[in-house]
Amino acid sequence: MGLIERMARENAGWGYRRIQGELLKLGHRVAASTIRRVLKRLRIPPAPRRVDDLSWRRFLRAQAGSLLACDFFHIDCAVTLKRIYVFFVLEVGTRYVHILGTTTNPDGPWTTQQARNLLMELGGKSEAFRFLIRDRGGQFTAAFDTVLADPGIEVLKIPPRCPRANGHAERFVGTIRRELTDRLLIVNERHLRSVLNRYARHYNHRRPHQGLLLAPPRPDRSVSIPGTTSIRRRPVLEGLINEYEPAAA
Repeated sequence: MGLIERMARENAGWGYRRIQGELLKLGHRVAASTIRRVLKRLRIPPAPRRVDDLSWRRFLRAQAGSLLACDFFHIDCAVTLKRIYVFFVLEVGTRYVHILGTTTNPDGPWTTQQARNLLMELGGKSEAFRFLIRDRGGQFTAAFDTVLADPGIEVLKIPPRCPRANGHAERFVGTIRRELTDRLLIVNERHLRSVLNRYARHYNHRRPHQGLLLAPPRPDRSVSIPGTTSIRRRPVLEGLINEYEPAAA
């Protein structure tokens, strides 16, 4: 069963008969119907669908270092009762996040200006990125794509109603909601911007990331020497989040 799964996952274009033949070469006589049942139990689709299913993930893994992903999420203010939209861009390879702006009206011109702001923030680093993943929202106009095309960044639109195709951005939204916005009452847009800026510093420079072997995207301090006994807690956002570091001697 393990060998069938391995062959199916490592060779997306192999059908049941192809896997059957490869197993036979290794001395395993397995019926094609058995292979079909095994893959169905593992929820691995047949060969033509498996190619489509895995090609996007393979593309993301292969191009991670040159990928950007962008998206919006919204916050409802507790006092003003306004809905504020937050626009961010994630560097997929490093997980570094750029919180580009907040607005109550995320229209085309505003979003296009955020693309210009992103290029200014990236500076010379913009040449390292080849693709930006976005959804098909109306705020992403042709002008938005043109701004990014100038430095050679190609915009990739995800399929309609397929948020998982922009999974890295969706995961960031889930993280910031769990760790911050779902646990804090936002008073107004100014308060939101202050909170987001502080969280972004934590996220980019101190927070461990599973996809980076538990390292921050851009650490702002070296790893401590093992055996340090005096540890200081550093509250972030009034203790909503805690960071830990060696206490000064």
